[in-house]
Amino acid sequence: MMKNKLITIGIPCYNAQDTILRALKSAVSQDWDHKEILVVDDASSDQSIDVVQKFLKDHPDVRLIKHQGNLGPAAARQTVLENAKGSFIAFFDDDDESLPERLATQYKHICSYEEKTGETLIACYASGKRLYANGYEINMTAIGAKPEVPHGAPVADKLLFFSGDSSFFYGSGTPTCSLMARKSTFEAVGGFDPNFRRVEDVDFAIRVALAGGHFIGCQDLLFIQYSTQAIDKTPEKNRDAEIQLAEKHKAYLKSVGRYTYAKKWPLLRYHHFKGQYFQMLFILLELFIRHPLKTTSHFMSTAPKRFWHERRMKKRLSTCA
Repeated sequence: MMKNKLITIGIPCYNAQDTILRALKSAVSQDWDHKEILVVDDASSDQSIDVVQKFLKDHPDVRLIKHQGNLGPAAARQTVLENAKGSFIAFFDDDDESLPERLATQYKHICSYEEKTGETLIACYASGKRLYANGYEINMTAIGAKPEVPHGAPVADKLLFFSGDSSFFYGSGTPTCSLMARKSTFEAVGGFDPNFRRVEDVDFAIRVALAGGHFIGCQDLLFIQYSTQAIDKTPEKNRDAEIQLAEKHKAYLKSVGRYTYAKKWPLLRYHHFKGQYFQMLFILLELFIRHPLKTTSHFMSTAPKRFWHERRMKKRLSTCA
């Protein structure tokens, strides 16, 4: 029977004492009979381990692995891959909630797509919504949830320098918190790179794309992401990780003439988030001189969305004040 397939739910955990129980409850509540839940604690300094250990006393399908030192989310995800017994693996974040039908829906979607296309390198993403502490929320429609299904190098182009095939639907990107794939898919591209402390999900997706992988998405809302603040989510760390990403994929970026562009755009984003608008405009001008059409298209596609997003956030904050 379909539900006899073992699916591993991987939950990387770090200093999540206030939220890990929500993630665990949503994991055990999945309407999938044959599952294991693997929690990897990345050397939390709070009471996360105590919360998990208390929970697993009543839930034998939950396993806990402890890192002796803090290695970062990519390393924790890699530990999940190395210890997973399931032939399919789904990742849940330690501060999110997945709806009960998530595993079954994504599993069926993968199998259906395999049968229809004969493809074997497939990453499946769930649609969901993001909730902010001030009550503001946005929908997160999954990549590939509408025709045409993104695949191959154009997905890498989209993730690295906001290009790609305009006929593809890229949705909300490639967050690992909504990802399910066969274990063989993760193994085929080497899993997650522990050298990344941020954007490890983007790096994984780029390697899947460059290997010819397909990115399919479920239209149903299957998870709730709770936007939180953490020491690893600063503008500086995001900037450094995005530049690191460009450096890692330097050979490919140079082959398509976008290496400098991919390294400079994170600096533009950083200065925007820091309110350093003179520096931002200077980089924008530099990029425009080097890549006039690409820079104009990129800026006009993203800047209005960012403006309205930030305006709604401020409006919500003023309403709640």
